[in-house]
Amino acid sequence: MREKILTFIEKNSRVDLKELAIVLGVDEVTVANELAAMEQEHIICGYHTLIDWEKTSIEKVNALIEVRVTPQRGRGFDSVAERIYNYPEVNAVYLISGGYDLLVTIEGKTLREVAQFVSDKLSTLDSVLSTKTNFILKKYKDHGTIIAEPEEDERMLVTL
Repeated sequence: MREKILTFIEKNSRVDLKELAIVLGVDEVTVANELAAMEQEHIICGYHTLIDWEKTSIEKVNALIEVRVTPQRGRGFDSVAERIYNYPEVNAVYLISGGYDLLVTIEGKTLREVAQFVSDKLSTLDSVLSTKTNFILKKYKDHGTIIAEPEEDERMLVTL
């Protein structure tokens, strides 16, 4: 039952408990208790709202920063990842495979603010060997939700 609940709420965290209980064939109290237990166990870590910031007047710059680091003896990548994810600008930190070790996502108000974070805070950490910053220019799909509206075909139909 837990997997079914998680599958439903991952797509829509605002799903009505009554509706979810009907789909699962159990009562609302059982669903509420399962959700509370999964929150307590940190299986469910939070509930988030996906916003298309381009449709607002608020300017935001998002960046994906690939970071090559020296793992710490006895702790591996965990201690440097912890230092990075404690910065308020950082939205996510992932251990990745490939040419870099960590992928850091951050949000700033301007390109300069992001660049300053990388040069003043991230690259100065002892374990950081190098970084590669990629700026997100446009989001088409985020967290499984299509954000970009499909363009209409403006070509005229011509038949001979």
